[in-house]
Amino acid sequence: MKGILFAVIAGLSITMQGVFNSSMNQVISGWHTTVIVHLVGFVIALTFYLTVRDGDIRRLPSVRPLYITGGTFGVVVIFSELYAFNELGPASAIAILLVAQLLTAFIVELKGWFEEKKIEVKGYQLLGVALMITGVVLFKL
Repeated sequence: MKGILFAVIAGLSITMQGVFNSSMNQVISGWHTTVIVHLVGFVIALTFYLTVRDGDIRRLPSVRPLYITGGTFGVVVIFSELYAFNELGPASAIAILLVAQLLTAFIVELKGWFEEKKIEVKGYQLLGVALMITGVVLFKL
């Protein structure tokens, strides 16, 4: 149940983040917005880290170096989202973003990439993906 709750919180947060960042981008540039967003996020994350102190930072050397670069996706996400929100509007941008996320996650699990458990493709899963894509196309009409 916690997983569902946090997925909903993430979905709400991604949308609000995009709206806020898009508004800031209209006043300053996309790269300025991206830097400010990450600085604010860093301060908040550091505050939580210093307060909660979960995990063990000494285990960092055991993390695959590729995974440490995950933060670079944040830069791509913020900047791309800014542009998409400004060009398409929040609803269309999020609809396309969700389909892209689902397809990417599906492929990662299908192939078993990045130490994810490999899954078998079922017909209803392909139908679900097709329905989502159809929904986005209909939404955009």
